[in-house]
Amino acid sequence: MGDYKIAVLPGDGIGIDVTAEAVKVLKAVAALDGGINFEFQEFPWGSQYYLAHGEMMPKDAIDTLAGFNSILLGAVGDPTVPDHVTLWGMLLPIRQRFQQYVNLRPSKLLPGIESPLRGKGVKDIDIVFVRENMEGEYSSVGGRMHQGTAAEVALQTGVFTRYGTERIIRYAFEVAQKRPKKHLTSVTKSNACCFSMVFWDEVFKEVGKDYPDVLTDQYLVDAMAASLILHPEKFDVVVASNMFGDILTDIGSAIMGSMGLGASANIEPTFKYPSMFEPIHGSAPDIMGMGIANPLAAIGSAKMLLEHHGEHNMAELVSKAIEQQVAEQKVLTPDLGGTAKTWEVGDDIVRRILASC
Repeated sequence: MGDYKIAVLPGDGIGIDVTAEAVKVLKAVAALDGGINFEFQEFPWGSQYYLAHGEMMPKDAIDTLAGFNSILLGAVGDPTVPDHVTLWGMLLPIRQRFQQYVNLRPSKLLPGIESPLRGKGVKDIDIVFVRENMEGEYSSVGGRMHQGTAAEVALQTGVFTRYGTERIIRYAFEVAQKRPKKHLTSVTKSNACCFSMVFWDEVFKEVGKDYPDVLTDQYLVDAMAASLILHPEKFDVVVASNMFGDILTDIGSAIMGSMGLGASANIEPTFKYPSMFEPIHGSAPDIMGMGIANPLAAIGSAKMLLEHHGEHNMAELVSKAIEQQVAEQKVLTPDLGGTAKTWEVGDDIVRRILASC
């Protein structure tokens, strides 16, 4: 119960459309609870800001965001701006400067949604992915020499520290310990990456000694990708490096029926810095403003914001509203076979939340 300052970064494309619905839902939660107060401040940063100013966000953006309790992000990306500019100009600096080393991405098939996997139902797909979010393959260590010549060289170095590797693995063990199955799967490519991934495997085994009640197994990432599609029921909590986690969670969203359902949280567990909450789908600029983007991933991310701040009762109300809406099959966007507009989905979630009192 408390007051929360939330920085809203709608960003690009459908990020603008879906973030509005997430804010709408959080306002409804505050109105229902009475003891929660959200103070929202929106910032127009992203690709259009870059085209006007030559940067994705102003130079003092990190200092500005540091004064907030959490950040609600829509999406970044636009065909007019190179992808590495949008990623390194906004998203990754926020994650790294605020020590958001946990990327939490649940993948759960909801009642009423048909998975593209034949014969797989609700009981088969309920996975939490814990992705390392600050180092690994996305460490930006490397460079290019002799650009534009036949002798050009490009180097990209993955960075795996004991400190960073141990803390994400330990966090994943603690997530697994709280779930009924108490099962944690570590994903690497240690047969090929004989330094970084073998190191990860060793740390995983060492940390695992502190959690004897958690069942563990280890997969190579290529075998894991296949197994997520063939046997998703085998997995409970999955921990992986930055790039592997990024790829596997797209599979996780796909098998739960739509990328429009994939919520995520970039967590700084100590609350020293703000955490950031965002849907994992892209900006999809081709459908921006058409009213057909699914806002449930953004709303699910807002639910994770509530959980992060200890507002578990209100988070559960949002979760139930999403599940009820999807199960009834009446107010769904086209990606889920419906005809509802983005704002109609948001309005229906709000109605369900307010009706729960």
